[in-house]
Amino acid sequence: MSSLNPLKALPGTKLALMGNEAIARGAVEAGVYVVTGYPGTPSSEVIMTIQRYGGDLGIYVEWAVNERVAFEIALGAAISGARALATMKAPGLNVASDPVISAAYSGVDGGLVILVADDPGPHTTQTEQDDRWFAKLAKLPTISPSSPQEAKDYARVAFEISEELMLPVMLLTTTRVNHAVGEVILGEFKEPRRYKGFKRDPPRYVRAGMKWNLERHKWVDQQLSRVEEVTGKHGLNRVEGSGDLCIVTGGAAYNYVVEAVESLGLSGMTRILKLGLIHPLPARFILENIEGCRKILVVEELDPFIEEELAKMLYRAGLHIEILGKHAGWLPFEGELNPVIVREFIARATGVRETGGAEPVKPGVEIPERPPPLCPGCPHRFTFIALRSALLRNGFKPSDIPVFGDIGCYALSVNPPLNSIWTEHSMGASISMAMGLKIAGFEKPVVAVIGDSTFFHAGIPSLIEAVHKRVDMLVLILDNDIVAMTGHQSTPAWSRTETGRETRGISILELVKAIGVDNVAVVDPYNLKEAERIIGEYLVRKGVNVVIAKHPCALEERRTKHVEPYVVDAEKCTGCRACIASTGCPAIIMVEGKAYIIEEDCNGCGLCVRYCQYNAIVRRER
Repeated sequence: MSSLNPLKALPGTKLALMGNEAIARGAVEAGVYVVTGYPGTPSSEVIMTIQRYGGDLGIYVEWAVNERVAFEIALGAAISGARALATMKAPGLNVASDPVISAAYSGVDGGLVILVADDPGPHTTQTEQDDRWFAKLAKLPTISPSSPQEAKDYARVAFEISEELMLPVMLLTTTRVNHAVGEVILGEFKEPRRYKGFKRDPPRYVRAGMKWNLERHKWVDQQLSRVEEVTGKHGLNRVEGSGDLCIVTGGAAYNYVVEAVESLGLSGMTRILKLGLIHPLPARFILENIEGCRKILVVEELDPFIEEELAKMLYRAGLHIEILGKHAGWLPFEGELNPVIVREFIARATGVRETGGAEPVKPGVEIPERPPPLCPGCPHRFTFIALRSALLRNGFKPSDIPVFGDIGCYALSVNPPLNSIWTEHSMGASISMAMGLKIAGFEKPVVAVIGDSTFFHAGIPSLIEAVHKRVDMLVLILDNDIVAMTGHQSTPAWSRTETGRETRGISILELVKAIGVDNVAVVDPYNLKEAERIIGEYLVRKGVNVVIAKHPCALEERRTKHVEPYVVDAEKCTGCRACIASTGCPAIIMVEGKAYIIEEDCNGCGLCVRYCQYNAIVRRER
């Protein structure tokens, strides 16, 4: 990104922006006043950008405890006339789904935009869910950009559409748009749209009245019937080229289509229908522009959403045009598309030999596979080692005791050498699933592991349930005082947020006590012996026992205090690899048969020293 402030640079300025930075700029241009969300790759940088560069813009921009709360805050603002943005990754929409679906019935007065980032691939997400289906389920107008420029422009337009239709609008992206960097031409600013007014209107805002709900459903459908008309003025859909070979596409896949058509020499005979409006599909636009097509290729990420909608559209219109897409096996249902896959598809579908352009650079340059590791000095590594030792001290093998994991850095403990967690399902599921196993009849101890942010997000109700039903288990809350995996965002424990907002920090210890667990202790996992002892004792006690393993994230700690790294005395090192095999620390590598510590990566935790019986690892002398 340029050194210019992306949120304050003058209209007309051209900046190289990441897609998420561009969305942040688009929201600010639109006059957004309330921005909330929960961290989740690939959506996190939108809020981070506004927090970093928009401190004096008068915008409320804060992380919420989870996506549901974030959306409800944004909804509360929007029904009063303020413009609001809620951000989340795809599974976050599942968390927020209840209020999101009802929000279509109440409608909004100020523009309300929901940024949802899907993750074909997947790169960082537990599922490859396609939220175009959710748009249809929730009856929300949905638009999807293909580039950082469109991401900025669409973010701005989404607020206009939302206000005109009085419906929340989903801005649906994928990783290749969120994290792509491209030139963006900046636009004019609008003043932040704040509260205008809020009047009591039960038929609109109270869902307890079934007659009201029926009437509001009719209203939603009426508004949806206007979407193509309302969005038409914004130029979200367009036709490029001409010819009787037609390609319908949208999102990141559009870029692959353009590249493939040019490289295959099909530019003069191909008509590309580029769709920015995804739900409802612009039927009038499509039908007007497919006249004369002898076949239609559909290129889209994830599920065949456009393909199926298009097939229904053609059937109802009495048109018989061959559609080639995923259903006939031309493109894969799973995984991410790329330029090679799309080029090969278009070449096969058209019978064109691949000699018309430069040979594409094939992905899959040989890179050795390696499991993602916990960071050097990560306190979670200590906790899992302490847990393993505690199991052994109590006469259990690691394979005897299920360890239910959760969403966060600590899920990386599934990999060698820790091999710790058995499951990682969804936010907050560790405690509930451990409870389910015990209820089913599992007689040995069970362990649930959950991070501090995830505990705030969705773990509290699960712990209440376990305490209420008096189910025996050990719960390890790994408290590193930050949402580490998604870029070091704040948690409700902070007493000051990223924007400098003074808050009341929530104590996990006091919260757990208030829920009424049988036993609770706080340990510093860097004190490995103490952690082993407490975990071992709590593992076999009756009741719901909680150990809070509290130590700051090693990366964050390094930013605030001096770290003295460790080094290897090559004269003493025998090359036994015990330091690597026991810890899995990525700061230790082998060089010419000897262990070697990358000092720039070492966070000075000293864990490796415990496993070197030759005393070859020592602190770097100043």
